[in-house]
Amino acid sequence: MKTYLDCYPCFFSQTLKTSRMITSDERKVREILTEISLFLPNISFDATPPEIGREVYRIIAEMTGVNDPYKEIKEKCTRQALSLYPELKKRVHSSKDRLMSAVRVAIAGNVIDFGANADFDLKSDVKTILSQDFAINHYREFCEAIDKAKKILYLADNAGETVFDRLLIEELPKPVIYVVREKPVINDAVREDAIAARIDEKAEIMSSGTDAPGTILNLCSEEFLKVYRSSDLVISKGQGNYEGLSEEDKPIFFLLKAKCQVIARDIGVEYGDIILMKTDKN
Repeated sequence: MKTYLDCYPCFFSQTLKTSRMITSDERKVREILTEISLFLPNISFDATPPEIGREVYRIIAEMTGVNDPYKEIKEKCTRQALSLYPELKKRVHSSKDRLMSAVRVAIAGNVIDFGANADFDLKSDVKTILSQDFAINHYREFCEAIDKAKKILYLADNAGETVFDRLLIEELPKPVIYVVREKPVINDAVREDAIAARIDEKAEIMSSGTDAPGTILNLCSEEFLKVYRSSDLVISKGQGNYEGLSEEDKPIFFLLKAKCQVIARDIGVEYGDIILMKTDKN
């Protein structure tokens, strides 16, 4: 997905919020905002939002010396999600279509986002999404792809959301490789977050090789790209991965909640809609 002009205020908002998490020194916060304001005009207009976000958070880290300001928040979100796991597991097991129920649960976990939308109530939002209609629902194609697949590549989004992903992975009948970020960026999941959610008990965990808040193929490692190219089914969670991969030729299933007006408009849905969408540019 291309970067729209509407994205720029969001970068400043995220910079302000993150900087104030790190320091109460308003002069320092202003210095960081100034640096971001000097950086943004020089970025290519062809860059995707995760590519720009990567540089924004790199600048914040360099200017503050804090590489993982969301660490405690990520741990808290994972604990909250784990507390909901037994109830959600029962819901999946008791449903008529366990796979569909698990897809809903996985998308429900996508409310956990401190980039696009930090104002969420996990338990309440999950309850709403579990009964919400899909704006786009390619579930039949999803089931057909699973039947044909030899292995599944599952691209993670945020920490805490990892627990909800685990519930879907537990219903997938094929081997799964679960892909996390190489280094911390916002509240995106890294290896330790996936292990905290016990993903390692159900899937192989690997890194994309990048610290961008989305899967940007030209920034990923050769190891990841080899697996990506050979995978016959890719599940992409969240907005950042959609932003990075929506123009790719490879068939990908995007699972997300539209938490930003720009992404909702790009997809052709309403703000707050939930989506299970296959894209195939071929």
